[in-house]
Amino acid sequence: MKAKAFLIALLAACFAMEGCATQSKNPETWHVGVGAPEHYDVIVEKFKLISSEGYSQDFSAGNVGCCWKGSKGPRGKGGPASRIPRYVGVQWYSLAEGKAYKKAFPMPEDLKSQMQEEAKYITSKGEFSGPRDILTIGLAPGGTIVVWIQNQIGNEIEVARMQANEIEGDPDDYRAATKRYLEANGDYLKKHGVSTTGW
Repeated sequence: MKAKAFLIALLAACFAMEGCATQSKNPETWHVGVGAPEHYDVIVEKFKLISSEGYSQDFSAGNVGCCWKGSKGPRGKGGPASRIPRYVGVQWYSLAEGKAYKKAFPMPEDLKSQMQEEAKYITSKGEFSGPRDILTIGLAPGGTIVVWIQNQIGNEIEVARMQANEIEGDPDDYRAATKRYLEANGDYLKKHGVSTTGW
């Protein structure tokens, strides 16, 4: 219990600051990314992973406008990670809503074994099997967070779902980005609105 409290405190400290331990080399490589539904772009301000050993890794995702589900998703912007995270911290600004969200959360305890379990995938050279080595964290309007694992679009498994906390954000910080976003997606929003449920 003390170890769990320590890791949660470590996550909070690392999420608030720039530095933590750097990743050590590991023969296994996993891909971790952040995605969002099409037409509901977000700006990811902070995205941090912490392993069960206390190693941390920061990603710079920036503007994300794809991909939640369907033929393009889930997938997201991110990069390789040499350790499967035990804790994740993410903070973002929703351009569709003009709101900011933040959440630090533990991953499922059996995430590593779930990701190591082999799943079938298909390429132009045939059918193969391999670990679900892609972890995608989806960020949707209303602060919904969904976590999927997969090795190919179409064989994803949802492993976690939660609600982020709305935090104070200054829309003026993203005035130019919001203007560009609305120029590209304003007609879609007028027609479909911004749903904060059902994700």
